[in-house]
Amino acid sequence: MASSLSVSKITTPNTNSASLPESLRSRSIKTCFLPFNNTNHFKTNLSASSLTTTRENRFVTSLRIRCSQTDGNGVPAKRTVLHDLYEKQGQSPWYDNLCRPVTDLIPLIESGVRGVTSNPAIFQKAIPSSSAYNDQFRELVQAGKDIDSAYWELVVKDIQDACKLFESIYDQTDGGDGYVSVEVSPRLAEDTEGTIEAAKWLHKVVSRPNVYIKIPATAACVPSIKEVIANGISVNVTLIFSLERYEAVIDAYLDGLEASGLNDLSRVTSVASFFVSRVDTLIDKMLEKIGTPEALDLRGKAAVAQAALAYQLYQRKFSGPRWEALVKKGAKKQRLLWASTSVKNPAYPDTLYVAPLIGPDTVSTMPDQALQAFIDHGAVARTIDSNASEAEGIYNAIQKLGIDWSYVGSQLELEGVDSFKKAFDSLLDSLQEKAKSLKLVSK
Repeated sequence: MASSLSVSKITTPNTNSASLPESLRSRSIKTCFLPFNNTNHFKTNLSASSLTTTRENRFVTSLRIRCSQTDGNGVPAKRTVLHDLYEKQGQSPWYDNLCRPVTDLIPLIESGVRGVTSNPAIFQKAIPSSSAYNDQFRELVQAGKDIDSAYWELVVKDIQDACKLFESIYDQTDGGDGYVSVEVSPRLAEDTEGTIEAAKWLHKVVSRPNVYIKIPATAACVPSIKEVIANGISVNVTLIFSLERYEAVIDAYLDGLEASGLNDLSRVTSVASFFVSRVDTLIDKMLEKIGTPEALDLRGKAAVAQAALAYQLYQRKFSGPRWEALVKKGAKKQRLLWASTSVKNPAYPDTLYVAPLIGPDTVSTMPDQALQAFIDHGAVARTIDSNASEAEGIYNAIQKLGIDWSYVGSQLELEGVDSFKKAFDSLLDSLQEKAKSLKLVSK
């Protein structure tokens, strides 16, 4: 693996901000790589071609992850349960985080991580807090780039460098794994055509076979998903909170494949990011408001139950004559990806949104907390469909209490989009302030 993860292969992006589409000049996204939770700290000096930074980092002793002291190669981690998760149960563990230096991903890859997801909130935490972006940002500002263009160049470089690190996994699995996701601007969540334009542009400037362009599963963007897939661009559909919207996402993927006109569909892939923990956060509040013993007993059960039903839907939709006709052209299933897997309620087990959702042809993307917990004490077994009738019973019981699942999905979607918009706006504001300070210093 060492050769395939050589830092020397990471190149500076060739992003031409002049080609930034108009719809993106006032709208954008973000991504980050959060430190692992541990009280141990140490200074890191990374020197590898254009990747040079000094920053404080934390590490997880169970992963034996430490930032590199000289060459960015880290300390090789031993075999973990993440390897078993993929090899024995067919689920791909991904990391829900990204920031510089991307070489921090190397020990994670060696520990079994097979892909990376990012979102606007992640970049909002990463870019302003790290000095690793300063040199490139200073060059962009001095070259007269506007803030939106500068932001995208920072992001594209991170995505390209991460794609290079996961390229060997992508190649070894014939395009089945090893993806890095980057999201279109959250300001485009209600803009069908703007989303299509942004996805095409991002795909072009990143120019890596293993990049996933993230598109939200809003009603306005479902048609965008179809069009982008039809253009041969692989997509990570994000912010899915309901079974109804999930089915629409699957149909958009199938429609896009059929409309592509391609004879070989093997390189057009997709994942559907079904959010989990946020479902319990909202429904638990509603159950507590109802307050009956029956309602209170359902707390912490809604999210996993709905996810289990989503897996049943996945199995139904990716079978039968329509799907088999696409398989003959090399089509791959749109895998279910479990997102929002960190536990928000400390009273719940820290692997609540990982351990019960293990099944073949799925992805679990985990932030630091969930990843550390599962590696430390997670058990690998097929659980996603171990008790389908119980999942259906929980889902129906919640509905009988007067909780509208459609409302829950719509409300969480609004909150998710709004959260990403605020994170994006906050990041642009901080970059604007940094640009002003750089200009003042240079005078």
